[in-house]
Amino acid sequence: MDETAATPEPDGGETAIPQPNVLVGVTPGQSEVVLREATLLADRLGAALVCAHVDASRYITDVLPDGSVLSVPLDPDLGDAESPQFDPELAEHVRDVVGREPAPAGRERQLIFRALVGDPALALAQLGETAQSTYFVVGTRRSGLRAGMKEFFGGSVAVHLAHRQIRPVLVVPTAPVRQSDHPLPWEPGPDAPA
Repeated sequence: MDETAATPEPDGGETAIPQPNVLVGVTPGQSEVVLREATLLADRLGAALVCAHVDASRYITDVLPDGSVLSVPLDPDLGDAESPQFDPELAEHVRDVVGREPAPAGRERQLIFRALVGDPALALAQLGETAQSTYFVVGTRRSGLRAGMKEFFGGSVAVHLAHRQIRPVLVVPTAPVRQSDHPLPWEPGPDAPA
């Protein structure tokens, strides 16, 4: 792995994002399957893997001449303006997951980190446009009432990306449900008489 490209850095950092690249949204506690699938896709394409984390609790206040940004928390009592930083623990977790996948023969993986702020779908779409990403990779939300309500009112990042920009979006199921566990109303269920 190219360590200079793997150093966590703020969005707009010195490491240029090469072509082609696959952009994956990463969050703490996210299912590892999303990152594994993004890694495999980047490997198949011979592309760099750009791992972006979006802090939705902050918003941009200023864009500096070098392209970096200053942001403040939505709650003004929580802090001052600062450049977003990629969480070192999340970066270490990403390196660990990516490192478990066998690297393609004769090629070193390029792993780049970007810390973003604001609405996740808009921030990812903007980075994808700037970096001219080949694909977006995002995971589905966890199931449950809270996640369902949040998705109902805010919409999912995957849906927003699929409808509001031009790049293909690979949505990785993080908690797949086998069809046999939940048959359609007209299909016989597992308890149906034979």
